[in-house]
This record gives sequence, C-alpha cells and structure tokens, in this order.
Amino acid sequence: MAAPRRVITKRRATITALPLYHSGALLKKYTGEKDFKKYYGELRGSTIFLYMDETQDTYTEKLDLHMLKSMEMDSPYVKTPTIFTLSLINEEVQLKMECPDKGEEWRGFIMTVANKEIPSKMQLLPGQIERLKQVLYDEKERLFPQTPPDLSKKSFIPCSSFLGNTQETDSPAANPPCFFDVSRQEAERMLTENPEYGNIIIRPSTSSYAVTLRQDNLSGPVFKNYRVLPIDRVLVIELDPPVTVHSLRDVLDHFLKETKYRLRPYVIPQVYDNKIEVPPMLDRSTKPVPHARVAPMIHTQTACADMPPTTPPPDPPCQTSDNNGEYIKVDVPSKPSVCTRPAKVDEELRTILKARRENLYKAGSHD
Repeated sequence: MAAPRRVITKRRATITALPLYHSGALLKKYTGEKDFKKYYGELRGSTIFLYMDETQDTYTEKLDLHMLKSMEMDSPYVKTPTIFTLSLINEEVQLKMECPDKGEEWRGFIMTVANKEIPSKMQLLPGQIERLKQVLYDEKERLFPQTPPDLSKKSFIPCSSFLGNTQETDSPAANPPCFFDVSRQEAERMLTENPEYGNIIIRPSTSSYAVTLRQDNLSGPVFKNYRVLPIDRVLVIELDPPVTVHSLRDVLDHFLKETKYRLRPYVIPQVYDNKIEVPPMLDRSTKPVPHARVAPMIHTQTACADMPPTTPPPDPPCQTSDNNGEYIKVDVPSKPSVCTRPAKVDEELRTILKARRENLYKAGSHD
C-alpha cells in the first residue's frame, strides 16, 4: 500500500530542506531529445525537483532556476498543450503542460522565484496572484532572513570580535547566516561542492573581511573575491566607486541587490526528524546486589590474663653448608612477655631473696 501524499511530501522536505511553493504533473525533455518524459515536479525554493511519480521519495533530476537566463513560450495561450523553453547557463530544457491553465500557473511561479518579481502580464485569478505575492515574500525572506538595520544607530563590531563567531542574533550588527571562518580556498571548495546551498560566502581576512562569490557563466563557474575594510566604525566595500555600510548584513544586502537576487547566501540546511520513536524497555528484573554495611571494630585494652595465649609463628628453616642441603631449625630466644607478674609471685621472690641474704650474712659472720 502506497504511503499517503502528505507523508511523502514530508519525507521529501527532510531531503531537500527547501520550502514547497508549487507542485504538479508535467513533461520534460532536453533540446535534441525526441519525446517528452512524464514527471511529477515540485518547486522548492528556486529549484524544480523532478520525481518519476507522486510516490517517489527521492528526486530523479533537478533544475536550478538561479541559472535561468530566459523562459519563452513556444505556443500562445490557447486551448492546446503549453510548452516552455527554459534557457539555463549550460543547457536548454523544455517543459510541457497538457492544460494551458496549469502551464500559465507554472510560468508564474517559475518567473517569480527566478527573477524575484511577479511577471507583469499574467492570466491568473486574483487568488493565484496573491499566492505569488506570498511566495515572493517567503523567497526573499529565505535568501535574506533579517530586518533591514537602522542606519541611524551605526552599530559596528570590531573585526576581532567577528572572527570565529557565527552565532546569529536579532541584532543588526550580528553576523549574517553565510558568514564562515574559512580561507579563500575553503570558501571556493564549499561553493563548488554544494552549489544548491547558495553562492555567497562572507569570511574573515587579514585585518578585514572578504566576500567570495560563485557565478555560473557560459564558459563555466567563475569565482570572485571582494575585500571589505573596517574604517572609522564603518565597513567599506572596495568597489569602483567604494560603498560604505555599517554591518556585514548590509554587505550581504548590497551584493544581493546589485545582482538582482540572482545570487543567494550560502546557508547549510538543517535536517529535522519527523518521527518519534519509542525507546526500548530496560530489563529491570535483575536488581543489583546491595553492598553490606559493616560497623567498624572497636579495639579496647584488655588484661593479659583475659587474652588467649598466642602461639608464635614457626621460625623459618636455616640452610647450612655442612649438612648436605638439609635444613635445621635455629633456636631463637622467645620474646619476653609483655604481661606483668602477679603480686603474689613477687612477694614469694622477695621472701626467697631475703632468706638468701640472711644465710650469706650468717655464713660470713662465722668465718
């Protein structure tokens, strides 16, 4: 069973990370091909993603409208299939719509996101025109997502505080989303490997800033680098003539306006999850064995008579050189007892010693 269309649309959004402006069936072929092929197209941002059908999650081809040079209609607006020829930088593509009304609607959306303005002559209903106005507003906000700064405040942050700081805030002096702490070679590599992310990078340079652009010409991609100098609390773009602005966001705004929004800032899209998974149950059947708590031993002094007799450890055998390797025990005098003698024994010893002294005294007197 095929997944619902809403689910498939959400899956595609996690892959492309671009807002969906318009979608529908169409036919496409390159100049020189004989037959048209059926596709399901989605206009996300300034790119048309082509799917084999409505149930396909991953796009088969894509057309970058920021490389669009012109769009011409091969047949007038009559009750016949409408065919458009899109002249891109490196190729020409023809789009065909069976219904002229659908073709006119596609033309309005394509021209709006490509030129950043609504075509003057359109045979659309008022509701469709309002939808184009909303798409134009959303696309400009996507390419340049900030409120124009108040130039009267002239807020400026020194160069040292910008280096390595890519945090976005609502302050006009905050870094634009396309600010990266990279070198010129790294910036050109980023623009080459991911052109769908944008083609403008603002980066730090030696005691200044720089703007790296990637433009697609007939001869191939061309990189250009411009220097921006901080002078007297303002930023000076080294052009002919020089342009003075008050923040890096103003620098980006100037390049977007001068290129008629054909270029867009390099912004890495963030992919969000669209499913909530239940974590696995933990096995709590085996409980940990609690550690035993033992009270500390209290050592008290006891009388020697109350203590049990202790047996001294056996003495180690001693090897001698005259007994052919046999071992004998060495007599070691035992340690004197720590215990004091009882009072009765002391009294008897004193009596015996006294008697001996008296006998010796008597014997000496007889001599």
